Amino acid sequence: MSKLIYSMIASLDGFVADESGRFDWAEPDESVHSFINDLERSVGTYLLGRRMYGVMSWWEAIGESSELPPHIADFTKLWREADKVVYSATLSDVSTSQTRIERHFDPDAVRAMKAGSERDISIGGPTLASAAIAAGLVDEYQLFVSPVIVGGGLRAFLDVPGQDLELLGERRFDNGFVYLRYRTRR
Repeated sequence: MSKLIYSMIASLDGFVADESGRFDWAEPDESVHSFINDLERSVGTYLLGRRMYGVMSWWEAIGESSELPPHIADFTKLWREADKVVYSATLSDVSTSQTRIERHFDPDAVRAMKAGSERDISIGGPTLASAAIAAGLVDEYQLFVSPVIVGGGLRAFLDVPGQDLELLGERRFDNGFVYLRYRTRR
Protein backbone atom coordinates (compact mmCIF):
# COMPACT_ATOMS: atom_id res chain seq x y z
CA MET A 1 0.00 0.00 0.00
CA SER A 2 1.33 3.40 -0.93
CA LYS A 3 1.31 6.62 1.09
CA LEU A 4 -0.54 9.78 0.09
CA ILE A 5 1.87 12.66 0.64
CA TYR A 6 1.05 16.37 0.73
CA SER A 7 4.29 18.15 -0.12
CA MET A 8 4.44 21.93 -0.33
CA ILE A 9 6.64 24.98 -0.09
CA ALA A 10 5.10 27.63 2.15
CA SER A 11 6.06 30.93 3.69
CA LEU A 12 6.78 31.10 7.42
CA ASP A 13 3.24 32.43 7.89
CA GLY A 14 1.73 29.46 6.03
CA PHE A 15 1.02 30.68 2.49
CA VAL A 16 1.81 28.91 -0.79
CA ALA A 17 1.10 32.04 -2.86
CA ASP A 18 0.92 35.69 -1.86
CA GLU A 19 -2.10 37.99 -2.29
CA SER A 20 -1.11 38.64 -5.92
CA GLY A 21 -0.92 34.91 -6.62
CA ARG A 22 2.87 35.03 -6.86
CA PHE A 23 5.13 32.38 -5.41
CA ASP A 24 8.53 33.44 -6.79
CA TRP A 25 9.66 33.87 -3.17
CA ALA A 26 9.30 30.08 -2.81
CA GLU A 27 11.74 29.08 -5.55
CA PRO A 28 14.12 26.52 -4.09
CA ASP A 29 17.84 26.80 -4.71
CA GLU A 30 19.85 23.87 -6.07
CA SER A 31 20.39 22.21 -2.68
CA VAL A 32 16.70 22.35 -1.71
CA HIS A 33 15.60 21.31 -5.21
CA SER A 34 17.96 18.32 -5.22
CA PHE A 35 16.62 17.26 -1.82
CA ILE A 36 13.05 17.54 -3.13
CA ASN A 37 14.02 15.46 -6.16
CA ASP A 38 15.28 12.69 -3.88
CA LEU A 39 11.96 12.71 -1.99
CA GLU A 40 10.00 12.60 -5.25
CA ARG A 41 11.72 9.41 -6.46
CA SER A 42 9.19 7.33 -4.49
CA VAL A 43 6.23 9.04 -6.21
CA GLY A 44 4.50 7.22 -9.05
CA THR A 45 1.39 9.42 -9.31
CA TYR A 46 0.63 13.11 -8.82
CA LEU A 47 -2.89 14.21 -7.89
CA LEU A 48 -3.38 17.85 -8.87
CA GLY A 49 -6.05 20.48 -8.94
CA ARG A 50 -6.50 22.50 -12.12
CA ARG A 51 -4.41 25.49 -10.99
CA MET A 52 -1.56 23.37 -9.62
CA TYR A 53 -1.59 21.34 -12.83
CA GLY A 54 -1.22 24.58 -14.79
CA VAL A 55 1.84 25.48 -12.73
CA MET A 56 3.39 22.01 -12.82
CA SER A 57 2.84 21.42 -16.55
CA TRP A 58 5.77 23.80 -17.08
CA TRP A 59 8.04 20.86 -16.28
CA GLU A 60 6.97 19.17 -19.46
CA ALA A 61 6.87 22.36 -21.51
CA ILE A 62 10.55 23.17 -20.94
CA GLY A 63 11.57 20.24 -23.10
CA GLU A 64 14.73 18.23 -22.87
CA SER A 65 17.90 20.21 -23.16
CA SER A 66 21.51 19.65 -22.27
CA GLU A 67 21.45 23.29 -21.17
CA LEU A 68 19.28 22.54 -18.14
CA PRO A 69 20.99 22.48 -14.74
CA PRO A 70 21.23 18.88 -13.48
CA HIS A 71 18.71 19.37 -10.63
CA ILE A 72 16.16 20.82 -13.09
CA ALA A 73 16.73 18.06 -15.66
CA ASP A 74 16.37 15.49 -12.87
CA PHE A 75 12.98 16.77 -11.73
CA THR A 76 11.81 17.12 -15.33
CA LYS A 77 12.51 13.42 -15.84
CA LEU A 78 10.72 12.47 -12.59
CA TRP A 79 7.68 14.55 -13.58
CA ARG A 80 7.43 13.10 -17.07
CA GLU A 81 7.71 9.49 -15.90
CA ALA A 82 4.96 9.80 -13.27
CA ASP A 83 1.25 9.37 -13.84
CA LYS A 84 -0.81 12.51 -13.30
CA VAL A 85 -4.47 12.89 -12.35
CA VAL A 86 -5.98 16.37 -12.71
CA TYR A 87 -9.21 17.11 -10.84
CA SER A 88 -11.20 19.70 -12.76
CA ALA A 89 -14.80 20.22 -13.76
CA THR A 90 -13.77 22.70 -16.47
CA LEU A 91 -10.49 21.52 -18.04
CA SER A 92 -11.15 20.05 -21.47
CA ASP A 93 -7.76 18.60 -22.32
CA VAL A 94 -4.25 18.15 -20.93
CA SER A 95 -0.85 19.05 -22.34
CA THR A 96 1.29 16.52 -20.47
CA SER A 97 1.98 12.85 -20.96
CA GLN A 98 0.55 10.13 -18.73
CA THR A 99 -2.23 12.49 -17.59
CA ARG A 100 -5.94 11.98 -17.17
CA ILE A 101 -8.75 14.26 -16.03
CA GLU A 102 -11.18 13.37 -13.26
CA ARG A 103 -14.22 15.63 -12.94
CA HIS A 104 -14.68 15.19 -9.19
CA PHE A 105 -12.50 14.23 -6.25
CA ASP A 106 -13.68 10.82 -5.03
CA PRO A 107 -12.10 9.77 -1.71
CA ASP A 108 -13.02 6.11 -2.28
CA ALA A 109 -11.25 6.11 -5.66
CA VAL A 110 -8.14 7.57 -4.01
CA ARG A 111 -8.30 4.92 -1.26
CA ALA A 112 -8.42 2.26 -3.97
CA MET A 113 -5.53 3.93 -5.78
CA LYS A 114 -3.46 3.90 -2.57
CA ALA A 115 -4.30 0.24 -1.92
CA GLY A 116 -3.36 -0.79 -5.46
CA SER A 117 -0.20 1.23 -5.94
CA GLU A 118 3.33 0.10 -5.17
CA ARG A 119 4.64 3.67 -5.39
CA ASP A 120 3.67 6.68 -3.32
CA ILE A 121 1.10 9.24 -4.43
CA SER A 122 1.65 12.98 -4.10
CA ILE A 123 -1.19 15.46 -3.79
CA GLY A 124 -0.57 19.04 -4.85
CA GLY A 125 -2.45 22.24 -4.23
CA PRO A 126 -4.08 23.30 -0.97
CA THR A 127 -7.69 23.04 -2.19
CA LEU A 128 -7.37 19.45 -3.35
CA ALA A 129 -5.12 18.51 -0.43
CA SER A 130 -7.63 19.93 2.03
CA ALA A 131 -10.33 17.66 0.61
CA ALA A 132 -7.99 14.68 1.00
CA ILE A 133 -7.09 15.71 4.57
CA ALA A 134 -10.77 16.06 5.48
CA ALA A 135 -11.38 12.55 4.09
CA GLY A 136 -8.56 11.15 6.24
CA LEU A 137 -6.45 10.18 3.24
CA VAL A 138 -3.17 12.06 3.80
CA ASP A 139 -0.54 9.87 5.42
CA GLU A 140 2.41 12.23 5.36
CA TYR A 141 3.17 15.95 5.16
CA GLN A 142 6.39 17.32 3.68
CA LEU A 143 6.60 21.03 4.39
CA PHE A 144 9.37 23.25 3.10
CA VAL A 145 9.27 26.55 4.99
CA SER A 146 10.64 29.47 2.98
CA PRO A 147 12.33 32.20 5.05
CA VAL A 148 9.79 34.87 4.17
CA ILE A 149 6.57 36.27 5.61
CA VAL A 150 4.15 37.22 2.83
CA GLY A 151 1.27 38.50 4.97
CA GLY A 152 -1.62 36.98 3.05
CA GLY A 153 -2.69 34.94 0.06
CA LEU A 154 -3.46 31.27 -0.51
CA ARG A 155 -2.96 29.23 2.66
CA ALA A 156 -1.24 25.84 2.61
CA PHE A 157 -4.11 24.42 4.67
CA LEU A 158 -7.72 25.41 3.96
CA ASP A 159 -10.47 24.61 6.45
CA VAL A 160 -9.02 21.28 7.49
CA PRO A 161 -9.95 19.34 10.61
CA GLY A 162 -7.36 19.06 13.36
CA GLN A 163 -4.68 16.46 12.82
CA ASP A 164 -2.47 14.64 15.30
CA LEU A 165 0.96 14.47 13.67
CA GLU A 166 4.24 12.79 14.52
CA LEU A 167 7.49 14.49 13.49
CA LEU A 168 9.57 12.08 11.39
CA GLY A 169 12.39 14.39 10.36
CA GLU A 170 13.66 17.88 9.75
CA ARG A 171 16.50 19.58 7.94
CA ARG A 172 17.85 23.12 7.77
CA PHE A 173 19.33 24.50 4.55
CA ASP A 174 21.96 27.21 4.19
CA ASN A 175 19.51 29.47 2.33
CA GLY A 176 17.16 29.55 5.35
CA PHE A 177 14.66 26.94 4.13
CA VAL A 178 13.56 24.36 6.69
CA TYR A 179 12.14 20.93 5.82
CA LEU A 180 9.63 19.30 8.17
CA ARG A 181 8.26 15.79 7.65
CA TYR A 182 5.24 14.57 9.61
CA ARG A 183 3.18 11.40 9.65
CA THR A 184 -0.53 11.38 10.45
CA ARG A 185 -1.22 9.46 13.66
CA ARG A 186 -4.23 7.23 13.24
